[in-house]
Amino acid sequence: MKLNIKDTFTQELPADANLENTRRQVEEAVFSYANPKKTKAPKVLHVSTEMSETLGISIEETKSDFFKNIVTGNEIYPNTKPFAMCYAGHQFGNWAGQLGDGRVINLFEIEHQNKNWKVQLKGAGETPYSRTADGLAVLRSSIREYLCAEAMFYLGVPTTRSLSLSLTGDKVLRDVLYNGNPAYEKGAIVSRISPSFLRFGNFEIFAARNDIKNLKILTDYTIKHHFPHLGKPSKDNYIRFFKEVTTSTLEMIIHWQRVGFVHGVMNTDNMSILGLTIDYGPYGWLEGFDFGWTPNTTDRQNKRYRYDNQPNIGLWNLYQLANALYPLIEDAKPLEEILEQYKIDFHQKSFAMMKAKLGLFQDDKNDLELVQQLEDDLQLIETDMTIFFRNLSNFSNTKTAFRLIENAFYDVAHISDAVKMRWISWLENYENRLKKEVISSEERKKRMDAVNPKYVLRNYMAQLAIDEADKGNYQLIDELFQLLKKPYQEQPENEKWFAKRPEWARNKVGCSMLSCSS
Repeated sequence: MKLNIKDTFTQELPADANLENTRRQVEEAVFSYANPKKTKAPKVLHVSTEMSETLGISIEETKSDFFKNIVTGNEIYPNTKPFAMCYAGHQFGNWAGQLGDGRVINLFEIEHQNKNWKVQLKGAGETPYSRTADGLAVLRSSIREYLCAEAMFYLGVPTTRSLSLSLTGDKVLRDVLYNGNPAYEKGAIVSRISPSFLRFGNFEIFAARNDIKNLKILTDYTIKHHFPHLGKPSKDNYIRFFKEVTTSTLEMIIHWQRVGFVHGVMNTDNMSILGLTIDYGPYGWLEGFDFGWTPNTTDRQNKRYRYDNQPNIGLWNLYQLANALYPLIEDAKPLEEILEQYKIDFHQKSFAMMKAKLGLFQDDKNDLELVQQLEDDLQLIETDMTIFFRNLSNFSNTKTAFRLIENAFYDVAHISDAVKMRWISWLENYENRLKKEVISSEERKKRMDAVNPKYVLRNYMAQLAIDEADKGNYQLIDELFQLLKKPYQEQPENEKWFAKRPEWARNKVGCSMLSCSS
């Protein structure tokens, strides 16, 4: 397995002078060198062959002991020096100070077909940023991250990627709900891939420490390698850089809203500088359409990271990044203008996204009211978001429409006459609105099905794979992986996964309740 290794990150950015892998505050450095912990009995459970080939690794090579040892931390690729990044962040709105890669170790950079990729291991052991934690991961959370990153990619949502999912052979102690009942679980490692894992927090830490020299070095590096079209560093280009980060962050969040994804922990240290979905922890998918839902047990009281607040949190986080970049720009006005534009763009792009989900492509003065009425109606009775929008593409007339969507209701037997009449009223308005479209019903269905997925990684599906894996059966991981590679296709052989959340999963740990260790 011969890789085209690059090391721009470690060569061009300041390293921690202290080479000891001890927990500490790391000053004037973007990263610290740290080697993965060797594991007892490593076993590769699954590989994303599309991702391996993107890196220049053949399917045959992924079956080798060398590959297994690299992606489980048991061997270091020749002439490379693994490291962990230093960053800070705001967690649940509060400044948390230094955080850093506490259970992630970056292995190396690969350049293949003119693209640069960073390869890292999650769950590979302690780093200087682990604080009181062990730096390890369990199979439960690793399955969720491995599957979701690839599922999001095929949904067309900007995301980091997964390369491999492996068992370590070691046992890891975890208290899944932080309720004082820890238990040993199977240890695991996910190999994660991205053009960059830089976060808002990488910039925040230097600004907070008034280390403007290293803030400039990091920002210049980021522009050089990830925004080269901006040209040489300058105040104007720092502003343009912030504008691009703002735009890509909003686009990512609009995609989240489109498919019903809730990140669960949108801290600034979990926000990618490239506008990629990063750090799949207590995420979840909307089952019933609910603006107020959050999958994170830690957030249950305040619901800061609930579904409908994600665009606002994106903006709040961008304000923190603007504050971090301000010392390089020394002019608040252009940053404020960009942040104000985010608000305008959000309303326009969110509205356009909802119109696309409904198959409305002409302009009509009543469209906003139609969308808002729908969002109200979707919450009158628990209504499955994915099934509702997918089935709506088959709409032909009001007479058959209610039968078309009733499969999305969780308790259709007890739907009141008043609620049913409101739905029928909306469907009549929708039918009249569709008459103003110039495309055929076949073309409308094609376009709607391209933005409304049929299959998403519902929480209960991931939990079924986890339950099977705990018994030593890893087949369901691959079944879901293959299913989620074609989320917009009908896949009649997989119709069983196009179904509402089963009742047993309503309040089950892992399906409705997730912690940051999930």
